[in-house]
Amino acid sequence: MTDVAVLGAGLAGLAAARDLARGGADVLVLEARDRVGGRVDATALPDGRVVQLGGEVIGAGHTAYLELVAELGLSVEPSYVADPGQMSWGLHEGVYVGDEAPWMTPAERADAERIDRLFATLAEEIDPADPWSHPEARRLDELSLGAWLREQGAMPAVLRRHALASLSLSCDGPDRSSLLADLRKHATLAGRGFYDLAAWEGLRCAEGAAEVARRMALELAGRVRFGAVVRSVAVEGAGGVVVGLSDGEEIRAEAVVCALPAGPLRAVEISGLTDARLASLMALRQALAAKLVVAYEESFWQRRGQNGLAEAEWLFGSTWPQREGVLSLLVPPERLSAFLAAPPDARRGVILAGLEALYGKGARTPSAFIERPWGNDPFTLGYITSWAPGDLTRVGPLHGRHEPPFYVAGSDHWVAGYMEGAVRTGRAAARAALEVGTAV
Repeated sequence: MTDVAVLGAGLAGLAAARDLARGGADVLVLEARDRVGGRVDATALPDGRVVQLGGEVIGAGHTAYLELVAELGLSVEPSYVADPGQMSWGLHEGVYVGDEAPWMTPAERADAERIDRLFATLAEEIDPADPWSHPEARRLDELSLGAWLREQGAMPAVLRRHALASLSLSCDGPDRSSLLADLRKHATLAGRGFYDLAAWEGLRCAEGAAEVARRMALELAGRVRFGAVVRSVAVEGAGGVVVGLSDGEEIRAEAVVCALPAGPLRAVEISGLTDARLASLMALRQALAAKLVVAYEESFWQRRGQNGLAEAEWLFGSTWPQREGVLSLLVPPERLSAFLAAPPDARRGVILAGLEALYGKGARTPSAFIERPWGNDPFTLGYITSWAPGDLTRVGPLHGRHEPPFYVAGSDHWVAGYMEGAVRTGRAAARAALEVGTAV
């Protein structure tokens, strides 16, 4: 019998377990993989450089993550946003270079600014903690971002610009995204424009995002069990919780912190929760995506006046410089099936051809090419939280709420930034459990 069983050793589960242990609780973390970190991972290249294969960047408004980084003795530094050069655009008709979307006319750029102002004004009406309280919440939720853009008379080039943004972020496209959900994100972490890169992604952990997970795991030595695949959770009220594993073992605890992503969680049989709490939990979804890391000896694109940041309509939707000589790429949801269906050599060829089109011949011969298809990883089944039209209504105000002794954590339960969401909700779950005395 343990005080608290924590399901998942991603950032959320580790943050919860660390705080619970520090609060005096006996904690056991159950992790299906053979490593910690979840969607945060890293590997060392043959030349010794460490590259990040999952989450990387944060913003100054991601305070929970920044506080944790400081507690762990780690540091932050400016991200790719500070790199010299201009961004690039990989469109079907060719490549453009320039920060101000040079493929758009002045009139089209002015219309994009008009749409941004309308969106920001509407977001001011949204309470991020309670978007359901808006008098038109249901209508705004059932309306897609794409439909709203058309309602505002956005020019075709502006519609294309928003589709490009969705591809670059590897979220679902404008017609598959709830307007209310996007407004809620903006109300939580605004900045300038629809998605301000400096506000959302202007910083990174200097030692690497994966080091945050590793440091927490070191503090939890002996409390993390690997290869523990959760199959059931039975909440027995005052009797505590019984967690069933795939090998038939049962773990009994006074409370449980569920930090499993939305996709894998659907395969877990959960009993003892209210119907409303369970329905809200199962209504969450994530966008499916893949991440690629392509390494070179140097950042040769800077000699061409490019900063390594690109948005593309190709098999990959974006590139950005992770560190000297290293590019990160995302394959967005609507391209993932084509990516996974292609033989590895074929998709590598397509990716490198796209990088060559963007950055020149030097991109054809990387020293490393690494894939992380998070969308079909059985213990992830996604990348970032996705809110389709109507999802906020289906999930409802129980989003992110606990039903002791069942506590929830993870990026699915927050709004702005998935690493921030994981840390923020993990620590909040630990506080909630400690406050009711379950964990002491």
